[in-house]
Amino acid sequence: MAYVITENCIDTLDKSCVEVCPVDCIYHEEGVDRMLYIHPDECIDCGACEPACPVTAIFAEDEVPEDQRHFIEINALYFTDREAARARTNAVKPVA
Repeated sequence: MAYVITENCIDTLDKSCVEVCPVDCIYHEEGVDRMLYIHPDECIDCGACEPACPVTAIFAEDEVPEDQRHFIEINALYFTDREAARARTNAVKPVA
C-alpha cells in the first residue's frame, strides 16, 4: 500500500510533503504538472507526507475518500504514461 495525492493538490502544488519524504518518492514536472504524484512502488508507507500537506490532499491508499479513489490510478498512471495522467487530472478539475 502507498500514500496517494488527491484533488486538493491540483493547482496548489505545496511542496511541504516533498521536503519531509525520506525516500523522495513524490514527483512533478515544474511548469507542466498541476499536482504532485506519489510513486506507489517507491513509497515506504511512512506517512510523513500526510500531516505535512496543508490542503489535506494526501491519504493512505485504503483511506482515500470514495469520491477521490480514482486518484489511486492517476498517481500510478503518472509513472507509466505522464500525458494520460495529466489528461485525467485535467478532466477532474479543468484548467481555469
